[in-house]
Amino acid sequence: MVHARGAGAYGYFEPYDDWLAEYTAAKFLTTPGKQTPVFVRFSTVVGSRGSADTVRDVRGFATKFYTDQGNYDLVGNNFPVFFIQDGIKFPDLVHAVKPEPHNEIPQAQSAHDTLWDFVSLQPETLHTIMWLMSDRALPRSYRMMEGFGVHTFRLVNADGQGTFVKFHWKPRLGVHSLVWEECQKVAGKDPDFNRRDLWEAIEAGQYPEWEFGVQLVPESDEFNFGFDLLDATKIIPEEQVPVRPVGKMVLNRNPDNFFAETEQVAFHTANVVPGIDFTNDPLLQFRNFSYLDTQLIRLGGPNFAQLPVNRPVAEVHNNQRDGYGQHTIPRGRSSYYNNSLGGGCPALADDNVFRHYTQKVDGHKIRQRAESFQDHYSQARMFWKSMSAVEAKHIVAAYAFELGKVETPEIRSRVVDQLNRVDHDLATRVAGELGLPAPEGTDKLGAEMPPPRRFRNSIPPPTASKHARSPCWPPTASTWWAPRPSSRRCGSAGPS
Repeated sequence: MVHARGAGAYGYFEPYDDWLAEYTAAKFLTTPGKQTPVFVRFSTVVGSRGSADTVRDVRGFATKFYTDQGNYDLVGNNFPVFFIQDGIKFPDLVHAVKPEPHNEIPQAQSAHDTLWDFVSLQPETLHTIMWLMSDRALPRSYRMMEGFGVHTFRLVNADGQGTFVKFHWKPRLGVHSLVWEECQKVAGKDPDFNRRDLWEAIEAGQYPEWEFGVQLVPESDEFNFGFDLLDATKIIPEEQVPVRPVGKMVLNRNPDNFFAETEQVAFHTANVVPGIDFTNDPLLQFRNFSYLDTQLIRLGGPNFAQLPVNRPVAEVHNNQRDGYGQHTIPRGRSSYYNNSLGGGCPALADDNVFRHYTQKVDGHKIRQRAESFQDHYSQARMFWKSMSAVEAKHIVAAYAFELGKVETPEIRSRVVDQLNRVDHDLATRVAGELGLPAPEGTDKLGAEMPPPRRFRNSIPPPTASKHARSPCWPPTASTWWAPRPSSRRCGSAGPS
């Protein structure tokens, strides 16, 4: 079980204008002024339901849109990347990061042998591990946390034309973090720190807001980057493809009952509406199966979509009957299609029905990753080089703390070797903190793939840094979405 500990709230989403209609038939994204109800659940990933909020961890950021065309679930995180490229490794990842099976220790922590053993042998994890060791893994508040769809999805317009898209949530309050010493103190004094902050802010009328934006890439440009757009361990730097604003989300109501709503809400990446479709991202394909399997077990049967928090506002007509937890009393003799006994109802929809994007597939089906998925170091290096001095210091300290809890010397050495492929200075500093010999310098280990053809002269982006961002927090409406040059440094966006 992951994402067991969470906090949720209701609100609405409202688009600014209809410019996105050129790219998508999703009406809730293209009807200015229309407020679509939402439910959002924030969560930690590793810890149990009773664990503390202020642990070093990825945070879930899942949004359910109750649209007139059906429910759309954007099931994301506060990191734009994930640990693995292919969902077939997901059970191994969860087993590695969870408490070790022989003694159920540690709880809600990644500082133990099994996780770092996995990381040292799976270099695809390194980019996300860099985020995990950064201040981004210690959010000051859910209200001050970015959200990302992680995967590359596809928008489909009314003419059936597709465009690749990355989804982003930008908090109006800016991005702020605690520091590690604060997290440890707060976890002991108030383990409900983040969920209490969200609840009390909404009760006080201080409604949190996020800007919703998109990065759009024409499908004709799919291979113009130095990485694979369908690789969930990679970002599209905002300096290369700017985030364009679509609308805003406001959370303005707390749940009435935690269990009935925040605990029983069921998010599923396969819950999409006309105008939004999947891609061949192998991790996304896995999620489209696994979430439903989990909910069938967690919520006791196939009828969890009838629970109030999961029920769509759009009318639902289908031939599904029976099963535990049935909330309705279906009438009639027929529960199949085609039929004559029920007057042919429910009939297949003709208008506004969801249709998958038409795509030509040509090639051999094999279990093998493409060459474009083999670069595991260049974006981890880009992340490290984008950090300010204080952020880099925090990352080194985080590695030292985590690896200092690892009992097996060979694992610590392997991690340092992997970090040396990311950046020699990083590896040397971490090794020094651990009392290990400094690794040898190298010019070839972890060599980057060629830069994107469109961006040969692009500078290292500061997007991931909270200190080296421009404009300064809070952004104004006119500058919020501008590319952020690395030459400007803002004041601290949070504790340093």
